[in-house]
Amino acid sequence: MGKIDELVEKGKRLLEDTKFEEALSCFEQALLLDQNNPDLWNHKGIALRSIGRYSEALECFNRSLELDPRDTTAS
Repeated sequence: MGKIDELVEKGKRLLEDTKFEEALSCFEQALLLDQNNPDLWNHKGIALRSIGRYSEALECFNRSLELDPRDTTAS
């Protein structure tokens, strides 16, 4: 498993544990490694939405869709 995958899995676990700020940190670290991954932008958006940062979350979801307009998982 690569570094990005590890960060995403950790971030998902943290989201499930309602540790949204920590999850956001994982997704931001993953994005530093790959800015062109729509799934990473979507995960970051979910974390931001979970802490009430809706306009930033929307920007992330839009970025995900820009990278992959067919992305059916973009929240």
